[in-house]
Amino acid sequence: MNHTTTTTSARKGRTVTSTADTSGARAHARSQAAAAAIAGPDLPAAVPASQVTFAQRIPAGGYANVALGRGTRVRLSDPMGAACAHLLLVRTEAPWERLNIADTVKVPWQAYLSGGHPLLSDQGRILATVLADTSGHHDTLCGPTAAARTQLRLAGAKHGLEPRDIGPTVSFFRGVRVEPDGTLTATGSAAPRASVDLLVHLPVTVLVANSAHPLDERPATDLDVVAWAAPEDLAVTVNEDPEYRRAVQNTEQAWTAALTLEATA
Repeated sequence: MNHTTTTTSARKGRTVTSTADTSGARAHARSQAAAAAIAGPDLPAAVPASQVTFAQRIPAGGYANVALGRGTRVRLSDPMGAACAHLLLVRTEAPWERLNIADTVKVPWQAYLSGGHPLLSDQGRILATVLADTSGHHDTLCGPTAAARTQLRLAGAKHGLEPRDIGPTVSFFRGVRVEPDGTLTATGSAAPRASVDLLVHLPVTVLVANSAHPLDERPATDLDVVAWAAPEDLAVTVNEDPEYRRAVQNTEQAWTAALTLEATA
């Protein structure tokens, strides 16, 4: 039978636990866990806790990855006023279909994200729609930094994605504007506690990294991500543009076809 052997080095004044078993390491780890204070995001006041499906506070240099169902509402929040959320969406059951930044800008005739803006795949389908926005400081043009791309690759690897699957992203809470001569200018952040709400139209894997922006090197601060079930939001018309309505039709057709396939399998 193995026994734990603990000795104290008088010369160095430290305790050394042998590798005979893991009891000492387990006790040490549990003592650290008990003392740790893990901060979580503030939950939306109007949303019952029973409806919340995901909640995480992402520190600077961190990332999150989660698969979310159709009809999920996602709130990204900037509690301290300097977060930068580099976001990529991948269709969960068809990972070759993912957020396409070119179409997200081209189809709605608008490079600047705001309420009612679709986040489109290259199949003309809506992966998510921006429902609400109190920030107004976002970017679809620059993509992630090298550090953010590394974080996204790590997040994607947990869902079977390879580095080549991590394409351009949208960045929330750090703004960029195009000058008349084509120069890209950073416009900074909004006030603390700004937020953006997204509505998920098709099951997606959400990858998000919290890191500085390529044109705004200020260190990032905490980023909050909270998701909850809100299928009733899918019935609300948030954009009357014909391009948006066509994208909704494409999306609903794909969803209906997928349900029919499941029913007959």
